[in-house]
Amino acid sequence: MGAGELSRELKVENEYGIHARPAALIVKEAGRFSAEIYLEKDGNRVSCKSIMGLMTVEGFPGSRVRVSASGADAEAALDALEALFVANFHES
Repeated sequence: MGAGELSRELKVENEYGIHARPAALIVKEAGRFSAEIYLEKDGNRVSCKSIMGLMTVEGFPGSRVRVSASGADAEAALDALEALFVANFHES
């Protein structure tokens, strides 16, 4: 984690994990912010603005991921992404 980088550990709790639809929602939400935003699991760190990167993360139901952000709107970006996880990507 870099200097000035904020992070949160989030749990994937929707039924099918981070598949194409949740990945697209993450990319769409992350794109609203100028912050650099990353998702990390098991040493695999990918940009939250890359759908292909997010599809490589094995975000199975019940797994924990770390979302980190740096930049002027980093905290707002983390709040928005955490809300997506808490809402189970609007799948249930």
